[in-house]
Amino acid sequence: MNHLKTGLAAISVAVLLSACASTPMGPTIQVMPAPGKSFSVFQRDQETCKQYAADQVAGQAQKANEKTAGTALIGTVLGAGLGAAIGQGGTGAAIGAAGGATAGTGLGAVTSSKTQTSIQTQYNNAYAQCMYAKGNQVPGFKTRRPPPPAR
Repeated sequence: MNHLKTGLAAISVAVLLSACASTPMGPTIQVMPAPGKSFSVFQRDQETCKQYAADQVAGQAQKANEKTAGTALIGTVLGAGLGAAIGQGGTGAAIGAAGGATAGTGLGAVTSSKTQTSIQTQYNNAYAQCMYAKGNQVPGFKTRRPPPPAR
């Protein structure tokens, strides 16, 4: 029974540790105000564009975490099954569950890390597009000049 508690504790820790993707807190790119734009207008642009970017990646972190937790759970179940099949009943199952949880969590953490990078990149792209559309200076893009007046 003690081994079963150890196995369940390993499962719980694995699932908690595996859920690590999150919605970005903000952009990781620097944008400067357009020449002549007041800082208060630029701040409003930032808030609007942060919300737009957050909307573009909404729900992705939760989906990634659910997938990661599923990977850890599958690893745990497979490990417990293999441990029980190898022998020693509950002891083998508990050891297998702990090993499977560790392997599943490791795989899930790598996947979650890659997903986090992807979510941040998508967020940054949406934010940059929005800020550029509002006339601000975005790295890698030429500052737009207003068209010449019609004659």
